[in-house]
Amino acid sequence: MNMLEAKIEGLALDMTTNTPVVVLAPLNIDKVLPIWIGHAEAWAIAMELSNVGSNRPMTHDLLKRVIDSLGAKVDKVEITELKEQTFYALIHIDSGNGGEQVIDARPSDSLALALKTQARIYVNEELFNQRPDDQSGETPEMPTDPESLRERLRKINPEDFGKYSL
Repeated sequence: MNMLEAKIEGLALDMTTNTPVVVLAPLNIDKVLPIWIGHAEAWAIAMELSNVGSNRPMTHDLLKRVIDSLGAKVDKVEITELKEQTFYALIHIDSGNGGEQVIDARPSDSLALALKTQARIYVNEELFNQRPDDQSGETPEMPTDPESLRERLRKINPEDFGKYSL
């Protein structure tokens, strides 16, 4: 599996399903990958992208504290595959003495943790080449060309993610 280093291009709200979407883009390649996520996860990612902290630790804050307390660090996260409309991810943790732990996780949690720890993000190249109609089941309609997604992101209203108190 060929992994491409990627960045979070931004967050959007799919107006047809009222579901947040995190948009990933590989470095130096003009492609994007939208991943539909939950509202709480979108809020966590948005907070990290905006460098805003919460009064109490969120899940990714807690994970970072646990990993740090064990003397380990998050090396990278990988978005690895799409099966039955569900994306899968792995968190790679360097335990410090040459050991590595690889943990199955949701992409949204993995991305929030990567932002918190400044870890690299990688995406399976095949996911950027997959078209929505290549998947089984129904996929929410979302433009996958970068310019359409950028235009949609420019129009996003932060209140669309809902009211949360921290």
